[in-house]
Amino acid sequence: MKLLESLAKLCAIAAGVLLTLITLMTCVSLIGRNTVGWTIVGDFELSGSAAGAAIALFLPWCQVRRGNIIVDFFTAKASGETNARLDRFGALMLALCMALMTWRSAIGGLNAWTSKAGSMMLGFPEWVVYVGIVPPLALTAVIAFVQAVRGFGAFESKVHA
Repeated sequence: MKLLESLAKLCAIAAGVLLTLITLMTCVSLIGRNTVGWTIVGDFELSGSAAGAAIALFLPWCQVRRGNIIVDFFTAKASGETNARLDRFGALMLALCMALMTWRSAIGGLNAWTSKAGSMMLGFPEWVVYVGIVPPLALTAVIAFVQAVRGFGAFESKVHA
C-alpha cells in the first residue's frame, strides 16, 4: 500500500509541476503577444497536450483519497456493510475501466509512434503524450483493484489521519 500511495503522490506532484509550467508558458506567451508582438508558437498545442497528461497524472491520487464522485442518494439509508460492498464494487468497475483505458491508450501511443503522428503547428510527437498518460492510468487501475479486493481501510488509515 505504501508503494502505491507513494507512486500516486509522485504522479500528483508531477501533474502540479506540469500545470505550473503550462501556466508560466502561457503567461510569457500572452505578455509577449500583448506587449512586443512576440509569442510562443504552438503554445496552445503544448497546453492541450500537457493538460491531458496532467489530468491522467492526478487520477491515482484522486483514487487513493477516494476523491471520485459518489452519489449516495439511493444508499443513504443502507447499512454500512451494504455501502462498503457497493464502494468495493464501484472500485472494481473503476479498475476495469482504467485497465481498458490503459490498454487502448497504449495501443494509441504505439500507433502514434509507428505513424510518427505530430501536432499541426510544432510537429510535437503525439506518442510523448501517451507516455505521460498510460502509466498513471495503469496505476489508477491497480489502486482501484487493490481497494476492491482489500477494501479502503489500507489507504484510509494513513491518508485521512
